[in-house]
Amino acid sequence: MSKADQMLAILWLIKSHKQITAKQLAEKLEIHIRTVYRYIDALCASGVPIISDSGHHGGYRLLGQFNEVPLVFDLDEQKALIHAASFALETGYPYGEKLSQAVAKLKLYTNREQLEQIHLHEQGLDVISPQADAAESSLLQEVEMAVAKRVTLRMHYQKGYGAAAETRDLNPYGLVCWKNKWYVVGHCQLRNEIRSFRVDRIRELSKMDTTFERPIDFSARQFILTSVLPEVDKPEELISVKITGSEQALDDLCGHWFLAHALVERSQYEAHFQVQEKAIHTHLPYQLLSYGGTIQVKEPQMLIKMLREITLNLHHYYSSLPID
Repeated sequence: MSKADQMLAILWLIKSHKQITAKQLAEKLEIHIRTVYRYIDALCASGVPIISDSGHHGGYRLLGQFNEVPLVFDLDEQKALIHAASFALETGYPYGEKLSQAVAKLKLYTNREQLEQIHLHEQGLDVISPQADAAESSLLQEVEMAVAKRVTLRMHYQKGYGAAAETRDLNPYGLVCWKNKWYVVGHCQLRNEIRSFRVDRIRELSKMDTTFERPIDFSARQFILTSVLPEVDKPEELISVKITGSEQALDDLCGHWFLAHALVERSQYEAHFQVQEKAIHTHLPYQLLSYGGTIQVKEPQMLIKMLREITLNLHHYYSSLPID
């Protein structure tokens, strides 16, 4: 345990006891009693009002008013941090081990009453999400460090399944976790434009000797959203999509992360959207297929054609497979 951790531990132990001796502190922390005296002197010098009572029942205690004030976080703040850690860990947060250590330290340095409450709240919230494997976590750490230090990365990147990996030099501007996948956004020197790359498709990664300047006020989050959501300020570039179906299916469809932003009009059994044409040729048909026969696309014809081609290809593929 570092010096700072030991001093904080001493402070919390004094706070959580009405009175505690230097010997008890030394035994609990497994350090020499002289170290306890030295750290307490340092705490007092920094302004912490530690009172030393002499005599048979003496020991250290905190000044009453100071003892009643949370030294770091109150219960609601502790609960919020632990809940937030649960979400971060499930997304494959690159510094998960350090985050777990921080949560353990937070629990260690709280009082018994708060700890009991934290456990109750902790048991009542869970997050289920596909976690990144160890290799991806290591990549995320390297990318995050490159983003912070403004260092150019050279990566061997696989664009799609079965495709050969390509070498790309990237000035990484930011990391984004979107739909359970991590993306690095930055300036691709090969294409000479800002692009996003899935971290799980990076096969090799190395740091270059060159650095770069990040654009002022650039938002990697906004870049990702802009690339997939319809541009409502350019209605002339949008295509009308009308879908009918059961009320429950349409409710779910209109709440979808993509279509919720594209909704123009909704009746009980019909929804009208405005989407970019590229969505019709990429992800939209696959999103609609999951609804099966509970919905029906009325327009445009190109979307109906895409759905027909996809289902026919799937039918031909699985029809050719032997069945035991």
